[in-house]
Amino acid sequence: MKKHLLLLTLLLLNSSAFAQQISPESIDTIFSEWNQTDVPGGAVAVIQNGEIVFSEGYGLADMEHDIVINPSTVFYIGSVSKQFVTFSILLLEEQGKLDLDDEIQEFLPDFPKYEAPLTIRHFIHHTSGVRDYLTLMNLKGRSYLDHTEMEEAYELIKNQDELNFTPGERYLYSNSCYLMLAMIVEKAAGMSIKEFAEKEIFSPLGMDDTQFYDDITDLVKNRAFSYSNNDDGFDNLVSRFDLVGSGGIYSTVEDLYLWDQNFYDNQLGEGYQAIIDTMQTDGKLNNGESSEYAFALVNDTYRGLKTVSHSGSLAGYRAYYTRFPDQEFSVIILSNRSDGNPSSKAYQIADLYLSDQLETEQPLSSEQTESIEAPIPEPLNLDQVAGDYLVNASLLISFSVDQDSLMGYEHWNDAAYSLSHVEGNTYLANDGTEVTFTFKSLEDGQTSDLVINVNGNQMRGTRADIQDLSTDDLLSYSGLYYSTELDVNYELMLKEEKLHLKIGFNSPEELTPIPNDEFLVGNRMLRFERDQNGELEGFRLDAGRVTNLKFMKQ
Repeated sequence: MKKHLLLLTLLLLNSSAFAQQISPESIDTIFSEWNQTDVPGGAVAVIQNGEIVFSEGYGLADMEHDIVINPSTVFYIGSVSKQFVTFSILLLEEQGKLDLDDEIQEFLPDFPKYEAPLTIRHFIHHTSGVRDYLTLMNLKGRSYLDHTEMEEAYELIKNQDELNFTPGERYLYSNSCYLMLAMIVEKAAGMSIKEFAEKEIFSPLGMDDTQFYDDITDLVKNRAFSYSNNDDGFDNLVSRFDLVGSGGIYSTVEDLYLWDQNFYDNQLGEGYQAIIDTMQTDGKLNNGESSEYAFALVNDTYRGLKTVSHSGSLAGYRAYYTRFPDQEFSVIILSNRSDGNPSSKAYQIADLYLSDQLETEQPLSSEQTESIEAPIPEPLNLDQVAGDYLVNASLLISFSVDQDSLMGYEHWNDAAYSLSHVEGNTYLANDGTEVTFTFKSLEDGQTSDLVINVNGNQMRGTRADIQDLSTDDLLSYSGLYYSTELDVNYELMLKEEKLHLKIGFNSPEELTPIPNDEFLVGNRMLRFERDQNGELEGFRLDAGRVTNLKFMKQ
């Protein structure tokens, strides 16, 4: 009898060691729009208790040659690559070749010094204030899909007169930091990050189909090509991008499974588990608060369970890797379609496998609770929520009413969609993203505030006051404006009685005037400055990961 009780106790204590049986058809349903013979799709691996319990490919890797995706298909993984950069840095620290608190100039002596020191640690946790080079390239009129030499990107970063903020003051994602971390790996290791990662990470783990892709002329066997969706189907989204550090890795879900397992039993470097603990530790701001970003890993929770994750994207590639460490459960999804949204699919899979451990609803943080407390008790009519809202200071979203339905339009990416009512004054975008919009704070018969929830992360907006300026007023802003930091002219011109911005050979973009000499265009804000006589001197530009960029009127 005691033996039977002991066996029952052991079974109960170790019930998590037995994978919950989920039918393949249940997962296939999640990928139904990918599981077709004439569309791009992706590959998925579900890992539980050290084993791949489900892996599958959906859709086409190459639409021109009808090559199907399977778990061995190679995808570009975007910013999921960053964790291999930080692990390389930690291996070099373990070897005594660098310290996380070393200043950047110790390895890159030609990098400018600002008022406060910049360290490797600042770069790892995105607390440096260094402007994002991909944003700078876009502001210069360059496409991220074009081939760019490492030297050109580095010179652009070095040419910035100021930082976005004092190092350590706050978190702001910057691809520049990881481009330069790859350069630091090369300086400290005496070999490229491609060679170092192959020697110290990929080869020891048996990740034979994984590489840092630093030469556009190299071949990648079994590669999935990337596509963007349009009204008629899909277009090629051809990328000639081969910079590494901020991204750069091609891999498979099968190879990333090997990387996933190393978090539980480190086989790399000196084999200590301490390096894994460090990898998963959030950085600190100057005030001691968490930066909420570890070593290219994001610690979070999903429906009450701890998660460690990161996403990646470039061209039409989308990647998401999330791990539930306490459950030894992970989902890896790699996609070659721009509308892939793998993060949403990953958590739908988690809902299936961890249903008996997940809380019914995702609990809100105190900050989230504060942001939506005291909601308007009754659903408002659509005319009361319709209008223009400014999100994160520079993004304009317009809501309108069309035949008793609420419609959304995002000006920065020209995205339009209908919305469905969820409850109260919360609406869901009908575009497959599962983004919700909650309208708040009724003033003069209209809502004045907006909370946008994107996979548990929130952005806040306020109703925008769009100005109606005369043609003469708009004409006064026209002319050439030059940035020494970008080495580029912006031309402001009047076109069809609207002010437009033209950069190089790109098509002109319409500017939307708001109060205080400010204009919105795409995801950017132009803040005009005047001299003591009221004459225009130039403007400062904010664009998300780049702030306060100076342009002078010519």
